Parts: sequence; C-alpha cells; structure tokens
Amino acid sequence: MSNALQKLQHLMACLRDPELGCSWDKKQNYKSLAAYTLEEAYEVIDAIEREDFLHLEEELGDLLFQIIFYAQIAQEEGRFDFDDIVTGVTNKMLRRHPHVFPESDITRFGEPTQLTEEEIAEQWQKIKAEEKAQKTLHADHAVSILDDIPVSMPALMQAVKIQKKVSKVGFDWSDIAPVFAKIREELDELEEAIEEQDRAHIEEEMGDVFFAMSNLARHLEVPPDVALNKTNVKFRRRFGRIENLVTAQGKKLTDCALEELDSYWEQAKREGL
Repeated sequence: MSNALQKLQHLMACLRDPELGCSWDKKQNYKSLAAYTLEEAYEVIDAIEREDFLHLEEELGDLLFQIIFYAQIAQEEGRFDFDDIVTGVTNKMLRRHPHVFPESDITRFGEPTQLTEEEIAEQWQKIKAEEKAQKTLHADHAVSILDDIPVSMPALMQAVKIQKKVSKVGFDWSDIAPVFAKIREELDELEEAIEEQDRAHIEEEMGDVFFAMSNLARHLEVPPDVALNKTNVKFRRRFGRIENLVTAQGKKLTDCALEELDSYWEQAKREGL
C-alpha cells in the first residue's frame, strides 16, 4: 500500500479518535454520510462533463475520502477494514475477467485468449449469475431479480435498470411502436387525473409517464439522465443569455412580459446557444 494511502487512513483514524478527534467526524455513521457520498459522486460526474480535470482530481479525492470514512467506521465496529474492501473488489474483478486473468490468477496476465467479444459478454453474465446464485443461497427472504437494484438510486437511472432486468426474462416489447403507444396511453391517463383534480392520482400518473419515457430512452439506447442533464445545461446557457439581454436593457426579469422573454429565448437559439 502506498505511503499516501496509509497517511490518509491514519488521518481518518485520528479524526475519529474518541478523545482527540474532530467532534463532527466522531458522530458520523453510515447513514449520515450517505448524502455526502452521493453529493461527492455527482461532483465527480460534473467535473467529467465539464472536462475540468484539475477539479476532477480534487473531486476523486473527496470521493475516496468517503470510502476511507466508511472503512474506518466498519473497522471500529469489527465488521471489515479498507484492506478487506480492496481484497474483495480485486478478487471480484479477477473472477469476472477470466479472459484476461486465466483461472482468476493475476500472475497469468498476458496469456492469449481465443474468446470473441460476444463470448466474453456471455461469460460475464454467466459469472454474475453464479455470484447472484451464491447470494440467494444465503438470503433470508424470497429473492427477486430486482433485489440488487438500489431503491436509493436516482429515479430515472433506477427505472432503466429495472427495465433492463425484466427485459432479460422476456418482459419487454420487441420494437419501439408499442413504447410510443404506452407513452400516449399514460399521457391520456395523466390528463384524466388532472381533470379529476386528484393530487395522489396525478402524482401516480406523472410517475407512469416518466417511467414510459425512460423506457423509450432505453430502447433508443439514450441514457435518460444524461440526456436530461444536457438539456438542463442548454437551458441554463440560454436563460443566462436572456438575463444578459434584459440587463443590457437596464431592466429586471420581472419587468418583462413573457412575450419579450420568449423573443430573447429565440434570439439565444439563433445564436446557437
């Protein structure tokens, strides 16, 4: 293990020291850290999207610190430590890449493989299925094929994961036409719920629309969260132009009628923003 990583682990242990550590770090637990972990992961993605590699280095460090934090808590509780995490993921990667490491032996790296890309993909799925079967043997409840999809995963990403899982057992349309039909059906049901002014029903049908739209994105092989984020970025850029144009007129946004703001929006589009 590198000296830098050892130093970081020692720093974390000091922060959690019962007597001399930081009061904030000492009171943290798995659940209290979860929101910070998610935030750090999003900041890594944001740096990648912006190709801001200076900040990517920093954000990856922040994300690594979260893992070190969890490992320290687990070590204090006698559950596992950082070495266990590293050993576990190393063994898993060796096991899942027999075409690169024959018989999961890292010393055999470089030996040629005769497998095609399709056979490698099939082998990957077979190995994952075997791993899941082992987990099932030790489960204390009925196991669903959807159990390994975290319910805390962002909703659009989770929807696509669910759809991919069930499609593998045949619960899917073979072409895109029924997907469009389903979206229209869900939109009609949403309109009916709006007419009824039933808030709970509106929320339910709105969710069905999003789920159907994410299914369309999956069929088109377009990650819906990525596509939506790009639209968010585009909207920010265009609206920023609107703000500049309004300011140049010596006015505030609230001074402008919708028609004027729309005209600025169209101008931003013509300018390629």
